[in-house]
Amino acid sequence: MDSNLLDVLVCPLCKGKLERKNDQLICQKDKLAYPIRDGIPIMLENEATPLAEK
Repeated sequence: MDSNLLDVLVCPLCKGKLERKNDQLICQKDKLAYPIRDGIPIMLENEATPLAEK
């Protein structure tokens, strides 16, 4: 995935900044991980997985 794309992508729920970790984009505020499949970020709420509580 292009690093310039990450600069403009935001969480679709809170519009917050995303971090890339492996094949996911992480929203720390909403505690959600959006998948990246074949280099394409899937920015749909129903495709996101909750982050594990620690």
